[in-house]
Amino acid sequence: MNKIYPSAAKALEGIVKDGQLMAVGGFGLCGIPEALIDALRDSAVKDLTVISNNAGVDGFGLGKLLESRQIKKMISSYVGENKEFERQYLAGELQLEFTPQGTLAEKLRAGGSGIPAFYTRTGVGTLVAEGKETRVFDGHVYVMELALLPEVSLVKAWKADKSGNLIFRRTARNFNPAVAMAGKITVVEVEEIVETGTFDPDAVHLAGIYVHRIVLNATPEKRIEKRTVR
Repeated sequence: MNKIYPSAAKALEGIVKDGQLMAVGGFGLCGIPEALIDALRDSAVKDLTVISNNAGVDGFGLGKLLESRQIKKMISSYVGENKEFERQYLAGELQLEFTPQGTLAEKLRAGGSGIPAFYTRTGVGTLVAEGKETRVFDGHVYVMELALLPEVSLVKAWKADKSGNLIFRRTARNFNPAVAMAGKITVVEVEEIVETGTFDPDAVHLAGIYVHRIVLNATPEKRIEKRTVR
């Protein structure tokens, strides 16, 4: 089975549609699938619910999809550094399911592991727990969180072999493996594609069974977030 596609646009062809639940890997601007996000914008699909730790920044990453008004809802943990996100949310134009970061990671991991729900103490007694089932274990209240099962996952990795086995580079690993595992269809953007069997099996971070489509982006922009002080 050939998993390699000639472009990001071709890799999304036939699998993205209006109203989908979609997950996108990355943490801030680290390890985001830049080419796939651009291709998603150019596809003009709309009314998307997007699961991602954050929503990019103005003019880059998922910020591009906010500007083109293709996202109707974000399921996120950190939503700062994006003025358009703030504007849309405060104007009632964008829905937000605010989720603690560890809970978001576990919701994706559970989805990829076939676990429908789990209990956590995180969020108990806050807005996060409103409307959710709670139970008491060992004298402590826990809130039940449902797993996330995105229809399509967009992921960034460093290298892939032709079977889809992945290696992530340093902190770009972040949410990407969990996003890849959870997706019913997972599309991965990589900087290098090698022959199957090239990787030492112990070096593989994610098995190719989770990967359905691969696209090469050998020269991503890789913006770096910097804090400037006097």
